[in-house]
Amino acid sequence: MEESLVDWSRAQFALTAIYHWLFVPLTLGLGFIIAFMETIYVKTGDVFWKRTTKFWMTLFAINFAIGVATGIIMEFEFGTNWANYSWFVGDIFGAPLAVEGILAFFMESTFFAVMFFGWDKVSRGFHLLSTWLVAIGSNLSALWILVANGWMQFPTGMKFNPDTVRNEMDNFWDVLFSPVAVSKFLHTIASGYIVASLFVVGISAWYLLKKRDTLFAKRSMIVGATFGLITSIFIILTGDESAHQVALKQPVKLAAMEGLYEGREQAGIVAVGALNPKKTLDNEEEVFLFEFEAPYVLSLLGYHDINAFVPGLKDLVYGNEKYNIESAQSKIDKGKIAIEALKNYKEAKRNNDMLKANEYQSILEENMQYFGYGHLKKPEDIVPPIAITFYTFHLMVALGTWFLVLFALLLYFTLKKEIMEYKLLLKSAVFSIPLGYIASEAGWVVAEVGRQPWAIQDLMPVGVAVTNISSTNVQITFFLFAFLFTALLIAEIKIMLKQIKIGPNGGH
Repeated sequence: MEESLVDWSRAQFALTAIYHWLFVPLTLGLGFIIAFMETIYVKTGDVFWKRTTKFWMTLFAINFAIGVATGIIMEFEFGTNWANYSWFVGDIFGAPLAVEGILAFFMESTFFAVMFFGWDKVSRGFHLLSTWLVAIGSNLSALWILVANGWMQFPTGMKFNPDTVRNEMDNFWDVLFSPVAVSKFLHTIASGYIVASLFVVGISAWYLLKKRDTLFAKRSMIVGATFGLITSIFIILTGDESAHQVALKQPVKLAAMEGLYEGREQAGIVAVGALNPKKTLDNEEEVFLFEFEAPYVLSLLGYHDINAFVPGLKDLVYGNEKYNIESAQSKIDKGKIAIEALKNYKEAKRNNDMLKANEYQSILEENMQYFGYGHLKKPEDIVPPIAITFYTFHLMVALGTWFLVLFALLLYFTLKKEIMEYKLLLKSAVFSIPLGYIASEAGWVVAEVGRQPWAIQDLMPVGVAVTNISSTNVQITFFLFAFLFTALLIAEIKIMLKQIKIGPNGGH
């Protein structure tokens, strides 16, 4: 498969995913914030909360409508650009996406109409129920999509059928409750909640700086900062579990996240550092130009044991007998045995030689877990882009720490009724809105770039997963989508800014 086709197909999917994730996290979190606010309105009967809910609901609706378009395009790209992938695992990967479309998306879309247009047309109780169901529905959509993505990171619950050359679902519950899928879902939706919280507190801070709609801004600030503070604490817990799952299931990704070349016990985590661009696996250059390390933390996060050995990139590529780590070359050899066994199995079946077919099937099953390695050219191919993985991971962690501090300060000073005096803090809240998106996107870059070269961990490299089409076709659609998505994003920002300037009281 030509390299340019693979690169352009990856670029197009990355473009779509990055733009799509600019819309999704706000939907995930703002839906619940709106539901909380409407619950206060229904409980108290205070029309102030109805007006507040309506304002944030309008911004939610603008974002929701545009987010749908990018999501649909992304799902179609699995068929157009990744046909071999879709054939190989479509029976498994398609199931959660189908459930998402039939159950979650239809649920949130149906009740969205009631939520947005049903004021004064249905009872307060039913309207509130609709708002909650939209929030729950959007998170259920995320669940099924993240289950599908979690399966790509850790394939489970399936059986390979050599007759069709497809993986078929063997246990739906193993796919749904995979520890990787569960931790990915919880960590990802928490990042969405933080983005939405930053959105609410940032806009509220803007009103306070302008000295307009101050009661609305302060109350929205309290709701947003409370929700953000709780989810910031929650994301630390889910991040710990995510790191543990990465250590167990994707150790190469963990090593890249920390720039760890030589494995060691009692491994520390790099709090701040700059990688040496001259460093490669086969030279003796220093890994970092400078670094500040927190001792023992990586062993603790990865394996819940401060004395645990954390394998480095060299251990994982070249093997380490002391710690029983198999080399990538050994896995490549077994992968080639699996591919050859599949070829011989199909030949024996065509010749009606069932004895030979059963023999080759046994060899295939014995080496199937290394199937994808058989398509790699050299052991070093298992190493993802280290610099991108390292820097995006540390950026995500640093920003997440800042958000926790920001929410705590905003909540404290708003409750103490002194928030108007802290203009620098309010300005920080406004400028943190885009930082939330950057942190959330960085998390996805770590997850996806960090598992390269795999489309499906250990089973299928991206070079094999791609559709055999002209790279020119992919390039044309790449630029068309880039133009379309950028136009949609600009339109959303313009509409939102106009609505924010109008304010909760219609400009009065």
